Amino acid sequence: MTAYRSIFRDGLFDGQVALVTGGGSGIGRAIAHELASLDAFVVISGRKLEKLDTVVAEISEAGGRAEAMVLDIRDDEAVDAAIADLVARHGRLDAVVNNAGGQFVAGAEEIRPKGWRAVIDTNLNGTFWVSRAAFLHAMGERGGAIVSIVADMWNGFPGMAHTGAARAAVVNMTKTMAVEWASRGVRVNAVAPGGILSSGLKNYPRGVLEMALPMLRGNPTGRMGTESEVAAAVTFLLSPAASYITGETLRVDGAGSLCKVPMVPLEPHQAIAPYDGLHLPADLPEGVDAP
Repeated sequence: MTAYRSIFRDGLFDGQVALVTGGGSGIGRAIAHELASLDAFVVISGRKLEKLDTVVAEISEAGGRAEAMVLDIRDDEAVDAAIADLVARHGRLDAVVNNAGGQFVAGAEEIRPKGWRAVIDTNLNGTFWVSRAAFLHAMGERGGAIVSIVADMWNGFPGMAHTGAARAAVVNMTKTMAVEWASRGVRVNAVAPGGILSSGLKNYPRGVLEMALPMLRGNPTGRMGTESEVAAAVTFLLSPAASYITGETLRVDGAGSLCKVPMVPLEPHQAIAPYDGLHLPADLPEGVDAP
């Protein structure tokens, strides 16, 4: 098996320990591989040991070092205990990548309380519990870097109000932690992927993919992104090259967020009536009708 082809120099994270949540598949798996290829000892966490063990084996075969840690990031007590144990065993924790997350497609009125809480618990609360525990048990004394994976939710997130709300909250939380923890040598940033060719696409119904994929490929670059492009952005923010960057969210979306198309179809309508208080006809160009 060939090694991960990182764009960064060999040994960049030699002697460091990194935690990647949700590292058993998709973008998290790519991030784990890249950090391990740069000589970090990578702890990958998730809820399914079999997936984690597979990635650990891949990393070992490629010459890297990694271990699996079964963890439900929604359980604040379990997170605190797991990270305390990680630091006790390895003596340090230098980097955290909050990659674990999940959501489903539904209109805002269709999301039930249980589904809403599950997404908020994972995407927002879990990110907070992991970041907090990393600071309390390691980074508050030694410094470090945290990068959270968010999403393209800059214009709202029609069809996924739950994850849009959670990811936007993480962006704000990133800014807060960056200011509060800077004096302790901790940098906190985020990466916002756009349409990425990842195993995460398997989680969506076929009909949703058939509608969304042409839109995702229709960004200014004319294509979707790769897991490796997201991993490289994360790696840069964890590296010394980003030592003067904190509190920021780096968009990895091919400028797709600058020409956003809704992920759900919007039917033509005039359900919201216009207001026009002008008592005279508007002076409109030829061929343009008043609403």
